[in-house]
Amino acid sequence: MTDIAPARFERPSALSFLGYVFGLVIIFWCLAGAGFSVEKVASAPPRFADFASRAFPPNLAPDVLVRLGWKMVETLQIAIAGAVIGVILSVPVALVAARGLIAPPWVNQIVRTALGFIRAVPDIAWALVFVVAVGLGPFAGMLAIVIDTIGFCGRFFADDMEATEKGPAESLTATGARKIDVVACATIPAAMPAFISTSLYALEKAVRSSTILGLVGAGGIGIELKVGFDLFDYPTAMTVILMISVVVIGIEQVSGWTRTKIIGEQQ
Repeated sequence: MTDIAPARFERPSALSFLGYVFGLVIIFWCLAGAGFSVEKVASAPPRFADFASRAFPPNLAPDVLVRLGWKMVETLQIAIAGAVIGVILSVPVALVAARGLIAPPWVNQIVRTALGFIRAVPDIAWALVFVVAVGLGPFAGMLAIVIDTIGFCGRFFADDMEATEKGPAESLTATGARKIDVVACATIPAAMPAFISTSLYALEKAVRSSTILGLVGAGGIGIELKVGFDLFDYPTAMTVILMISVVVIGIEQVSGWTRTKIIGEQQ
């Protein structure tokens, strides 16, 4: 019988122990900064129960459903238009961001940094910027979705092209084909399934984002949610929440089914 414990039970070194302690200190420090309170956690369930009792049943009046339905349609228009334009614009951006394709390394780095900046700014902040630039309404929301989609798809499209099999591209290069021809005839076709999958994720993301852009005046159903809570009209607010949930889950299901079909056809 041996006295050596399995690897997962090995006694940590002094440096590792200090690392664990430092990690715990950081976690507790963050909890304190976030205002974590056991008292608030304990008092939350009764308050939530009170909200639920005032929000149910949802407001299903025909005039309310018609009004919210048109706002939901506007939300989908913002999401789909913004996602489609963003995906299309992401392709040339990704070509410049992808390493080893058509642009030198310093250009790749500049574009990747710009894409990182776009992703670092929340979509609702982009909506605020465009509300100032073009005014209130769904157009500002669409532009925010476009920029957010470029930041998302541009990075992943570039990574997808970098990860493609190099054999076909090298064969075309050996025949004297130009870089742009190699990309168009070998790299992009090879990365197309990944492009489609990423684009569908971008559409899901755009639908979720577009539901809250109305909070800052960028169109869509978000404004109805804000008004419902501001006026303590919880049944209508619950109707909005349920409507958003149904639409978002429906889009995710369709997107997941489409991705499965694409992957199945490629195998």
